[in-house]
Amino acid sequence: MDRHLLDIQNLSVQVEEKEILHHISLQIQKGETHVLMGPNGAGKSTLGYTLMGHPRYQVTEGQIWLAGERIDEEGADARARAGLFLSFQNPLEVPGVTLSSFLRNAWRHRQGGKLKVWAFQKELERVMSILQMEEAYGERELNVGFSGGEKKKAEILQMLMLKPSLAILDETDSGLDVDAVRTVSKGVEEFQKDRSKGLLIITHNAQILESLQVDYTHVMVEGRIVKTGGGELVEEISRTGFEPYIRQT
Repeated sequence: MDRHLLDIQNLSVQVEEKEILHHISLQIQKGETHVLMGPNGAGKSTLGYTLMGHPRYQVTEGQIWLAGERIDEEGADARARAGLFLSFQNPLEVPGVTLSSFLRNAWRHRQGGKLKVWAFQKELERVMSILQMEEAYGERELNVGFSGGEKKKAEILQMLMLKPSLAILDETDSGLDVDAVRTVSKGVEEFQKDRSKGLLIITHNAQILESLQVDYTHVMVEGRIVKTGGGELVEEISRTGFEPYIRQT
């Protein structure tokens, strides 16, 4: 049997000595899209940051495995090189660094230090076209002066260019208008075409999921996964909200 692409085993996490996540177990196989939903403050983003190795989030119990390698003791840079990607809910501005130069440097690291300029440029143009981004965006400083929609598009652009083994999208649809959500969804659909990849979408809103294939849906309440189902669970949550799951905890 193939190893899990991502294997979270009995994970508990604390922030400033307060336990936020309690005994989380979750497995993602290649080609699968998982959705993590729950009310605000449930701990969804905490899981994303923990998986990526944010030093503020301390693992007190359990293990994290990526493609058969244990990563919970590795730094964020090592996890990124191993093929993990996290899109931020509020992407940071990086003055003095253009979007294209940032991508070139990240691409070089993903390619093992090699950079074929023509291949990079061709792929960048292709992906920017999917996301309806003008080429001029590449020469702007990373996220500086970008609208909310432009920042989220830049995050999806990075995901499609870097081709991580597992992408974690944290509230990517937050604050976006309908048109921007559709464009971002196209980028996510493009990523889903590669069946060797995995995807974890963290959200409390089903809007971005309307056009996406969802294999598994997990509901988190107060740092615990209280229910797991298929894509149909997204529709159920859209009808009932999270109140039924909050009451049972």
